[in-house]
Amino acid sequence: MSFIKQMATKTNIFTQFAKEYIVYLSNLLEQLDLKEVDAFVSELENSCKDESTVFFAGNGGSASTASHMANDFSIGVGNCNGQRRIRAMALTDNVSVITAIANDSGYENVFVYQLRTHYRRGDKLVVISASGNSPNVVEAAAWVKERGGTVIGLTGFDGGKLKALCDIAIHVKTPKGEYGPVEDIHMILDHLIYSWLIYSE
Repeated sequence: MSFIKQMATKTNIFTQFAKEYIVYLSNLLEQLDLKEVDAFVSELENSCKDESTVFFAGNGGSASTASHMANDFSIGVGNCNGQRRIRAMALTDNVSVITAIANDSGYENVFVYQLRTHYRRGDKLVVISASGNSPNVVEAAAWVKERGGTVIGLTGFDGGKLKALCDIAIHVKTPKGEYGPVEDIHMILDHLIYSWLIYSE
């Protein structure tokens, strides 16, 4: 049983459940390897200098996170801090492209086929997956690794297949199936890093 389910079944008072959920998130945040987060920030800062592209990919809630991160790290950072402009692109955002690839070649190819067109040497890929086992993000990560590119992973649960493919692995360790807390932490990381990029010298 997940920690979230245990907390929910222990009380019928929402405020008590909310307090325990927040404490649980705090504990997960404290367990993060900040060296991995720092390495992610360094890759973003390097992209400002060398004008490489940072691609983002994920499914479901992680697709939303991919879109949000690409928006924050490109338009958000660029508009707030003219000295830092990151070429960020979410591979989740073109519905016609995604559905064409999925229809013609299979859903597992929706990200890697886009990378075949847009990826250049020196670009980075950020793959976001709670399970770490979604075939399309695993395929994309493997494709970039084969070309000597940098893969940054935001994962949960046990990290799945994706964790081993990542040069930088930011892992939120939770019981399998706890999507909510994993996705919460991934979004907190987005806003944490965004704040650093716009306010730091």
